[in-house]
Amino acid sequence: MSDPILCQDKIEPEMSVEQAYRHCIRLARDHYENFPTASLFIRHDLRPAIAAIYAFARAADDMADEGDDDADKRLKQLDAWEVLLERCEHESVDHPVFMALGDAIKKYKLPVSCLHDLLTAFRMDVSIHAYATVDELLFYCRHSANPVGRLVLALHGISHPAALGASDAICTALQLTNFWQDFSRDIPNGRCYLPEEWLESADMNSTDLLKKDVSEQIRPALSQAIEYTDKLFTKGRELLPFLPFRLKLQIAATLRGGRKILQEVQRSHDPLHQRPALHRRTWLALAPLVLADAFSPPYRRPR
Repeated sequence: MSDPILCQDKIEPEMSVEQAYRHCIRLARDHYENFPTASLFIRHDLRPAIAAIYAFARAADDMADEGDDDADKRLKQLDAWEVLLERCEHESVDHPVFMALGDAIKKYKLPVSCLHDLLTAFRMDVSIHAYATVDELLFYCRHSANPVGRLVLALHGISHPAALGASDAICTALQLTNFWQDFSRDIPNGRCYLPEEWLESADMNSTDLLKKDVSEQIRPALSQAIEYTDKLFTKGRELLPFLPFRLKLQIAATLRGGRKILQEVQRSHDPLHQRPALHRRTWLALAPLVLADAFSPPYRRPR
């Protein structure tokens, strides 16, 4: 069921924009444990806007994925959420998430199309649980992952086409890496993100993953997926010269960590049933490489 705090709260009488932002920050910190980590390298003045975006997206994600509501009800909830999004662009909405989000949209000239794209992806989550082609999977990533990177760049005033393209590559790579990392969670829930055209290289289809232990049989398709994803991470490194140092440090760590997860998936003896994760000692080993990337990016900023 969708979070009632996010979906039903109304603005208190004479609630200010600052109070609405604090509401979003509190929700992000109280309900979603990864928010503080995600915001460590974000400028302090941008964190309220990040919290508003996060609260908006997290609530919509909950509508799509949690609880026992049927598909029609979930889609109607997402439609109602989108109506509030459309309203908050032009007027004050009696909901703290949209009061804060509307202010962030105006203050930072956020691309509202990215927020609509996120809702498109959440609708896909309701009804699509497998993909026939790579292009279909990339369409999902363009709506589920890439908008987040573009919104963060907009908050930092970065709009160069090369930066946007590199950001899209990183976000798609991270989304795909998460899919390859989460086989043990997704497959039991009837979700398969390996496209059928890749599974065909192993003489398989998505339903085969639910029937039996195929961790060895799946390796040709998995190797193809990992190689494709790693190339996206390579493209994503072109973003580093565009970024202020703190954000550059975070993205450098994200690139190194993402690639390391891919290696762990590749090395896993049972990728369908074991979820690889990076431990503290791994991050300590990566730290010098991250610092080198942040201080000495390998690309020149395009003019």
